[in-house]
Amino acid sequence: MPSLSDVMSKHKNPVEMLRNSQIGMYVYPVVTPEFNNWRVEQEAWRDSAVLFDQSHHMDELIVEGPQAEEFLSFHGINSFGNFSLNRAKHYVPVTPAGHVIGDHIIFRERDDKFILVGRAPTSNWLMFAAAWGKWNVRIKHDPRSPSRPEGERVLRTHYRYQIQGPDAPKIFEKMNGGPNPDIKFFHVDWINDGSKRVQALRHGMSGAPGLEIWGPYEDKSYILATILEAAKDAGVDIVRCGSRAYSTNTLESGWIPSPLPGIYTGDGMLADYRDWLGADMYEAAGAIGGSFVSDNIEDYYVNPFELGYDFYIGWKKDDFIGKEALASMKGSASNRKKVTFEWNREDVLKVIASAFEDGVPYKWIDFPQPNYASSSADMVMQGDKMVGMSMFNGFSYNERCMLSLGVVDQSVQEGDVLTMRWGEPDDTKKTSAEKHRQAEIRVRVSPTPYSREVREGGYAEGSWREKS
Repeated sequence: MPSLSDVMSKHKNPVEMLRNSQIGMYVYPVVTPEFNNWRVEQEAWRDSAVLFDQSHHMDELIVEGPQAEEFLSFHGINSFGNFSLNRAKHYVPVTPAGHVIGDHIIFRERDDKFILVGRAPTSNWLMFAAAWGKWNVRIKHDPRSPSRPEGERVLRTHYRYQIQGPDAPKIFEKMNGGPNPDIKFFHVDWINDGSKRVQALRHGMSGAPGLEIWGPYEDKSYILATILEAAKDAGVDIVRCGSRAYSTNTLESGWIPSPLPGIYTGDGMLADYRDWLGADMYEAAGAIGGSFVSDNIEDYYVNPFELGYDFYIGWKKDDFIGKEALASMKGSASNRKKVTFEWNREDVLKVIASAFEDGVPYKWIDFPQPNYASSSADMVMQGDKMVGMSMFNGFSYNERCMLSLGVVDQSVQEGDVLTMRWGEPDDTKKTSAEKHRQAEIRVRVSPTPYSREVREGGYAEGSWREKS
């Protein structure tokens, strides 16, 4: 079977390969695009209660066995010292060179059993690592649902629903048949839901308080019915969120969901990994979009310090993949910092207006989310100098503005007005990009998280979401 290495060998460099990917638009599968409309659905997590169906767009990995904890600790930056049963963590693996591969939410179900949920790069890395290092672990992989199932039946191991917003506690109290347990952020407990007992994680994707519940996929329809009935009984007009609004939920809370995995360079373990990865897997088929074009793929990599994950690092662990590299990066002036970019209204309207004019328009800004690639990299300029990258973007109806998340040099200050180059400098083979010209859009450097409620609400003590 052809590998990522085989695909890379046919191109000048990995950047050329990924910029010309023909995978098409990144799709959040199965869940209907809109139940109401995406504006009302965005408002719901701020004003009332929203129901997210998270059953389909993420990989699930079950890791168990005598060495499960040792294996996961060695391949992630996180400390496992306080990771007791019924807890969850934001799990981040890096390469031996210290570059972020991706992230997962990890749940501890038993001393020797963990469930991880997230995007493919982390799942792929752990499946390879288990075999490469000959660890005494068993791994079950439930990949995300197909982007375009074409009417075929879709089955998963677990359903996942999340209810959040200011009215969410009223719904959970009705579901539970009494007061809710006091579940701390990223802790897990059991609650009632009709005739079922379900696990509940204190979490909130968009930054609003809420719980995520999960269980066997065959219970999915029953659980959905009980949630809707409980909301009705509680007098809460719960809003089901479609895939269009869902993909924007992180803009207000500050999580960058799709950094480019830093696996396209490096020898040893990384070279073997590229030989292991298939030609049809995320790393080979994914796409880079945006105005930033470099011949060096490492210019697109990020490290944990840049994404605000540095306080996860378990420095006291004897060893873990990337420890030595991260130690050399710590405190480096070259580390960028995560920020939110608030796009200038007039410049956005100028770009949109060009589609109504003769000639080649500016790159189309789709609503609510204009991401047209698996990973985005738009240049952010201060004068003639590139000082950052815009990496994930979308429109917030709650804030009435376009926002994006990205990284900037340490010299850049909150409140600075910079210029983002929107659109690509040349035509590629991406089917998701039309013929267009570039535009300059002013962006104001803003706090991360952007939402004041997330920064100051206190619901996520000890989380990166408290950081600004």
